[in-house]
Amino acid sequence: MTSEMTARMLRLLSLLQTRREWSGADLAERLEVTVRTVRRDMDRLRELGYPVESARGHAGGYRLAAGTELPPLLLDDDEAVAIAVALRTAAGGLTGIEETALGALAKLERVLPRRLRGQAAALQTTLAGIVWEDRGPRADPALLALLATACRDHEIVAFDYTARYATASARYATASARAGSAAPQGRAAADGSAVRRRVEPCHLVASGSLWYLLAHDIARDDWRLFRLDRITDATPTGRRTAPRPVPGGDPAAFVAARLSAAPTRHRAVATVRAPADHVRARIRGLGPRVRPVDATTCRIDASDDSLTRIAQTLAGLDADYDLDADPDVLAHLRTAAHRLLRAAG
Repeated sequence: MTSEMTARMLRLLSLLQTRREWSGADLAERLEVTVRTVRRDMDRLRELGYPVESARGHAGGYRLAAGTELPPLLLDDDEAVAIAVALRTAAGGLTGIEETALGALAKLERVLPRRLRGQAAALQTTLAGIVWEDRGPRADPALLALLATACRDHEIVAFDYTARYATASARYATASARAGSAAPQGRAAADGSAVRRRVEPCHLVASGSLWYLLAHDIARDDWRLFRLDRITDATPTGRRTAPRPVPGGDPAAFVAARLSAAPTRHRAVATVRAPADHVRARIRGLGPRVRPVDATTCRIDASDDSLTRIAQTLAGLDADYDLDADPDVLAHLRTAAHRLLRAAG
């Protein structure tokens, strides 16, 4: 099966387990395929051993046979290992999911074919992760699941959102007034309180330990980014819309470009005497923040809300550079440099 067909079959099985009976038309609408494709998929499920029953006639539909057990998961060795590793390391960027992920891994082990159970059990008992004291903001897995479903079903969602603290908003407002630019995406109220938003969710994108929702804001009639750790009281509205294509066709690239252009507390731009490709390979994650000046020089926008992250980015460069930065950035770098010199004797 192709990956697209496999994903559709898994979703079809999931739908069959959520309702006693489905009509072919309802399944076709949910899966965004034709009724004929649904019939072919049902035949494939039966060939794979899944107990799918169907009733003929106008009111007929599909259901999983009662009182029967589903066959073992159809995974090859590599797929089983990949799922086990993903579950064992699923805590990154999400809060309170460690115990849930381990429980899911234990269930996976029980339904796997016998020859793969040993591998899953070995992974569960031998893999370990380092837990840092300060892991930064983390998203709620229940919210992640709600938004993922809304993205899949193109369902409008309402939520309260706090985009930035008041100090950051005020700083950006001043800079925007000088430059004559428009307001940033998803800006909070002037006092930093939450604002109710209604959006057409499109994609969820992970960047480091942060999760973002890419959505079309209905009131602003424009694309916006929303950090999941700043979303509260999310509520599906039950209203669906037609799919809306992302500008450029690549959600991850669109989010990366927006993040690189977002306002920050501290400005730091370095002109590096090295090719852009060399710098991107040296410091991963900078992406569109590295722009070539010529064949041997590039410019890096290392601006950030964290002085420490700016210092880390610049410290990762292995070429000389000139720095244009805010006074607080320069002061932080001088302090860090003196500390390093003293430690090095």
